[in-house]
Amino acid sequence: MSTLGWLLQPAALPWVALALGLCIGSFLNVVIHRLPKMMEREWRAECAELAGQEPVKEETYNLVVPRSRCPGCGHAITARENIPLLSYLALRGRCSACGARIGIRYPVVELLAGLAAAYSAWRFGPSLAALGAALFVWFTIALAFIDQETGFLPDALTLLLVWIGLVLNVAGALVPLPEAVIGAAAGYLSLWLVYWGYKLVTGKEGMGYGDFKMNAAVGAFLGWKMLPLVILLSSLVGLAFGALQMFAARGRWDAGFRFHFGPYLAIAGVVALYWGDPIVRWYVQRL
Repeated sequence: MSTLGWLLQPAALPWVALALGLCIGSFLNVVIHRLPKMMEREWRAECAELAGQEPVKEETYNLVVPRSRCPGCGHAITARENIPLLSYLALRGRCSACGARIGIRYPVVELLAGLAAAYSAWRFGPSLAALGAALFVWFTIALAFIDQETGFLPDALTLLLVWIGLVLNVAGALVPLPEAVIGAAAGYLSLWLVYWGYKLVTGKEGMGYGDFKMNAAVGAFLGWKMLPLVILLSSLVGLAFGALQMFAARGRWDAGFRFHFGPYLAIAGVVALYWGDPIVRWYVQRL
């Protein structure tokens, strides 16, 4: 066995994956916070260009620069304060400089990313399937939180996820390639048809194009056979959470409520990824 071969042993791999996943979760928090702002900057620059104006010069802002800072006091986050989960607990959820509360989203995202990696490693072992499952969940975590907070499902994530799913399934990581290709096309077209059907009937847009692309990514990873389950589960989860959100504030229907479908697609996709086959078998046996 090589020097690092023990990392791939069944007893060690989930723990190694957990540590890696927690670190990825820390980076996902950066993506969730910064990517929408980067998109807005790009849109402002494009609008200025179309208007024949000189774009306003702004400081460099991307996923690496500038260093993370407290939004309250501008305190630069040190390496010791950026250890996934542990730093949040040590700081009691507050900035070390000004005492401002740190959002609960940060440890939640880190924990979800870590658990996803650990469970994927335990479930699939040292394989492409484990890597694919972890990547799928990491991307959907970012997409779900971004969509819930901003209403955006960035192409930079959805389209990349489609291609990652197709490339992984060239080697049959999760499903055979033909099922993945058909799944990507069917995933996009299924919600595209729902969108246009709803618009023709009501004259309103029921969802955004980002939802089509995210569903295409689900199909690219899981294949077309899982799409009915994903759409059904996402609709049921969305109906339940949507009803709670709409009635929570005033106890009645909020006409201004905006429904974000991305988080429910993410939940349904993760359920189908790990437990889709037994759910489908259970259902078929009862027909």
